[in-house]
Amino acid sequence: MKNHAPLARSCRLLPLTAALFAAMPALAQQAAVKDAGTLETVIITATKRPQPLQSTPIAISVINGSSLEEANVNTLGAVTAQTPTVNFRTNASNKDTALFIRGVGTISTSPGVEPTVSTVLDGVVTSRPGQATMDLLDIDRVEILRGPQGTLFGKNASAGVINIVSKAPAKATERYIDLSWLQGNERRIRVGASGELSEGVLRGSVSGMAGKFDGNVTNVADGSKVNGYDRSGVRGRLEITPNRDLKVTLLADYMKANDDTPTGVVVGTTTTAYATGTVAQNPLFAAALVPVIAGPSNRQINSDLHTRVADTNSGLSAQVDWDLKGAGQLTSITAYRSWKNTQFQDQDRIGTVYRQFPSIHDRGDLDFEQKSQELRIASPKGGFVDYVAGVFYLQAKTDEQYRRDVTRCAATTATALPSGLIPCSAGSSTSDNGVANYGVDNKSLSVFGEGTFNFTESLRGIAGLRYTADDLSYYHGRVATATGVPGVQPTRATVTGSTSENAVSGRLGPQYAINKDVMAYATLSRGYKGPAYNVFFNMGPTQDNVLRPETSNSFEAGLKSTLMDNRLRLNVALFKTDYANYQANVPDLVNGVIVTRLINAGDVSTKGIEMDLTARVTPQLNVSAGLANIIARVSNFACPPAAAISCNINGKPLPFSPDWKGNVRVKYTMPVSDAMTLDLNAEYNWQSEVQYDLAQSPDAIQGAYGILNLSAGLAHTGGWRVALLVKNALNKSYASFLQNSGSNINRYVPRDDQRYVGVNARYDF
Repeated sequence: MKNHAPLARSCRLLPLTAALFAAMPALAQQAAVKDAGTLETVIITATKRPQPLQSTPIAISVINGSSLEEANVNTLGAVTAQTPTVNFRTNASNKDTALFIRGVGTISTSPGVEPTVSTVLDGVVTSRPGQATMDLLDIDRVEILRGPQGTLFGKNASAGVINIVSKAPAKATERYIDLSWLQGNERRIRVGASGELSEGVLRGSVSGMAGKFDGNVTNVADGSKVNGYDRSGVRGRLEITPNRDLKVTLLADYMKANDDTPTGVVVGTTTTAYATGTVAQNPLFAAALVPVIAGPSNRQINSDLHTRVADTNSGLSAQVDWDLKGAGQLTSITAYRSWKNTQFQDQDRIGTVYRQFPSIHDRGDLDFEQKSQELRIASPKGGFVDYVAGVFYLQAKTDEQYRRDVTRCAATTATALPSGLIPCSAGSSTSDNGVANYGVDNKSLSVFGEGTFNFTESLRGIAGLRYTADDLSYYHGRVATATGVPGVQPTRATVTGSTSENAVSGRLGPQYAINKDVMAYATLSRGYKGPAYNVFFNMGPTQDNVLRPETSNSFEAGLKSTLMDNRLRLNVALFKTDYANYQANVPDLVNGVIVTRLINAGDVSTKGIEMDLTARVTPQLNVSAGLANIIARVSNFACPPAAAISCNINGKPLPFSPDWKGNVRVKYTMPVSDAMTLDLNAEYNWQSEVQYDLAQSPDAIQGAYGILNLSAGLAHTGGWRVALLVKNALNKSYASFLQNSGSNINRYVPRDDQRYVGVNARYDF
């Protein structure tokens, strides 16, 4: 998937975006002449209290739920395409996925590692990266806070926060049904009801979804379609207001998924070593793949295992908001979340056992639960100091079992094939396995406070601190039926370990209202990510060391403006963040199989500029755009002893971090009749070349690409809407992840790897 064309030739979005920025004043002037409507005021809650987006001294992107529904966007992974500073790491199991903000995210699958980007669902922090991959259901908005958020969110927000806010129950009774069908036999249904159950006292809502997709990859071993999904879920919300000073919000959600994502689709049977450039040919592996032909846009596998993931994600929470009259508001959030995940992976990626290629099949089972309690107080607004202060406690426990079954030819009398492959003769194969049981217990207690000091009507200052105390412990044991088994370390008696750390994080800076429409701010932030253990299947005696906490120091300056009589909103942010003791995985070899080892990889940095705008050009025409230039690089890599990679990566890019990323969205609405309107939508998302491998594999580079999505919707005042969708209209194939597996290069195929169309229908009643 490499693209060595010059970057300048690939940056098709930049002229478009530049022209858009240049044209906006004229467009806005035209809009004023035509008396266009104004932009709606955006209220965010990610700062622990409601306040306007434009007066908040934080770089924040907000995507409303209705736009996600219209675009048929159902997961956080898909949301990242609409936000230039956010990227998503996909994998065979959602357990191994991760979010990245400003070039930094969690590059590890160990349960002993915290996420770098915190995902918050209705005030509840999810403490494992894979929990964030649930389908979005009944969403009011998604708030993306960019940069370290160590004061209000703590240790797992050193790169940023994704704050998901669900819809509140309606006062009047509302019901809906939403149906979608898309090419490839993808079908989805969403239903919901909301309303007042007891006048002035009780409101509730319930929503549910079900979706299924056959897949866009073919397994030639049995002719089946894979890389699809089968998901369902339900979400309920109950708001109790016994009096004007007290509000209790009860929430419950349950999501179940069965995905059959393959363990990578082979796109190359040669590998290129970094930094020598040596190319290793693997013709035997290419022959073993037949009839699959490796290539950049291959959508076939040859697997004798039904690779799949079974996942359930559920939670309960109770939020109590108590108005203390003149003393502020007291908020308590008590929550419990459970996550169970079972994955089956085919590590050999071929359908037949040969002398040269043993069969390696994996099964992993995860059982996770977390309990959390937050108690905070927010002062009344309008005094010299507006503050939020509180205490937060989290206990998260993970238990995992991972099993690897290996079948190989111990001896064979079979004749070699013309390709050189040697099949197993009857009775010549042997089977061995390794089974590891391991887990992590994480306890964290923190105290925090942040205040806004109102020096004058124009000048304010923000200051916040958070103290965190972490306790982390693990256990690990493994039983292997033999030694020297490919990809299986020897038997290991159960061992345990523990560590504790205390840390301070925070934020400090001024904000100045230049006038009623323009606000400038600057902040110094300190982020903290707790200690870690590299707890995984092949964990060995040399990998029991604890990783030091990862810290970040960030400077950010920004400008937020609402111009042209509230028809144009333009925000700009500049930042630089330095990370010390960067926690990341690097490749290693275990009995000929590439695995990863978690280390403190030294120092990295990220810097850049972000711009986003929203414009109401005319009453019918809305335009929004975003552009980010982020330079995320390795500053000083700490090479582990006896590493199986080149450590010559100082100055090289961090994975999943394109230098440029941008998007443009245009929506035009026009009346068809007194009761009917037609809306036309176009969205173009573009990014420059991206490296997916910290070890800088030349084969793990995805070239620059852009995706164009189109839709046309017809809406009636009677409550129904029908839309035609065209995804990836330019039919661009790309890789959402490229992985060097030693003898081959694997691609993870996205849903929109090729053009497809669909229809969506909704009825509100």
